[in-house]
Amino acid sequence: MLETLYPTRLPTAFPLMKNDEILSQITEFCRKAGMAESTFGRRAVNDGKLVQRLREGKRITIDTLERIQAYVAASTTGGLPPPRGLQVPPEKRDPRGNFRFFENRQKYLLFVHTCSEKRVIADRVALELSAIHPRPPALRIFDAGVGDGTVLARVLRATHQRYPHMPFYVAGKELSLEDLRLTLEKVPDRIFEHPASVFVFTNMFYSEAPWLTPASPAAAAATVWHEVPLRGASSGEFEQQIAELRPFLEQNWRAAISPRTAMPLYERPVVLVLYREDHRFLLDSTIPRPGQTEANFDLVIASQPYRALSSVNFRAKRIIAPLARALRPGGRLIGIHSHGQDPGMEMIQAIWPGENPFSVSRHELLRAVKYELGSLGRDLNFNAYADNRSIFRYDMEALPNEVTGNIGTSTAFAAWNAAVYVAQIEDDRLTEMTQNGRTLDAARDVLRKYNGLWFLDESYVISRRRD
Repeated sequence: MLETLYPTRLPTAFPLMKNDEILSQITEFCRKAGMAESTFGRRAVNDGKLVQRLREGKRITIDTLERIQAYVAASTTGGLPPPRGLQVPPEKRDPRGNFRFFENRQKYLLFVHTCSEKRVIADRVALELSAIHPRPPALRIFDAGVGDGTVLARVLRATHQRYPHMPFYVAGKELSLEDLRLTLEKVPDRIFEHPASVFVFTNMFYSEAPWLTPASPAAAAATVWHEVPLRGASSGEFEQQIAELRPFLEQNWRAAISPRTAMPLYERPVVLVLYREDHRFLLDSTIPRPGQTEANFDLVIASQPYRALSSVNFRAKRIIAPLARALRPGGRLIGIHSHGQDPGMEMIQAIWPGENPFSVSRHELLRAVKYELGSLGRDLNFNAYADNRSIFRYDMEALPNEVTGNIGTSTAFAAWNAAVYVAQIEDDRLTEMTQNGRTLDAARDVLRKYNGLWFLDESYVISRRRD
């Protein structure tokens, strides 16, 4: 109980307090209640020496502080325990300058095709397959932001190699219609190689998508549920039928901008279910039905699911905590985000000194998620791991002669694009700098210094204990 108090920047529902402030509150309460300090400690946190230890300078956890304040509030006439959970201030954004992955299509596609991040992330995710414990009727995977589907497709190849005869339930969240189209292009080959697969795609929020159930009753009533049994036995036949979904997707898979926060959100929630018709009997218990969907995932992939500048409270409360709740016993969530402190960041800081969009570490995020989950997280393990296991590198792929000697404009531009994409530099700031040649000069300097360009990501794992 008496552990390290308040890790750096730990988010709470109330301000952080020092020992003398806590002692002052306890002393005042005991004086008014006529209660001995040892009695207070036993009743509040089951520790009769609590006050004595605080006076000795010992530290307590945030959960212990919460129990103290809850006991004081509940023992006061008309008092109520303080609410549990992270406070997330509204993240009002300007849609003209805000950086969002799917609103920067050119930057995104150039980055994807010139850097190895997708492949390296897929390899890192595949390492978790040996630690999951699938249960009948299917191995269940959730991708929290499928993007162009490259990571998911690579992970499914590795999963098929390990579990070639096990039915798969593969769900993915994606708001962008363009990215969904790119993902659907990869489904025919996957469903041909592994016929016992059910693919489910939705545009719902992170707190809704694993369960395929909108929180709002109105949104739930308006949900578009589209089930497509694919006929035939070749990837070409499957591809043709999936291509025929284009009018349906254009009509229903639409995003709007919130007038309150300027953040994108779905106009109508949509669920698209794909499977092979000749495997319907085998997959009957795996195919989801409206209002009867469970989460219980063996593997959750959360690769770059939030903006670099989003607050730790937003990441924990709106994204990672809901995904952690969707794990089944023995399931694992692997989260990945940019780490910084690499040549790409050096390039950015050559133009904007002091720029550091990667201020939230995996340690801070996991502490916030653990706090947000409270008692619901007691059967979860929060694994930040050591740097040599958590942090990994990916490169901008270029021919050796492209990054030595006279570096061409196209190579320098690709390097600059990758750096600003990873750092999520807003368009309005980029416009100011691209008017001069400093950006490409900075790119060339870094390419020569490191004989190439590379970036660092960091990973973490949340796992649910087995029954």
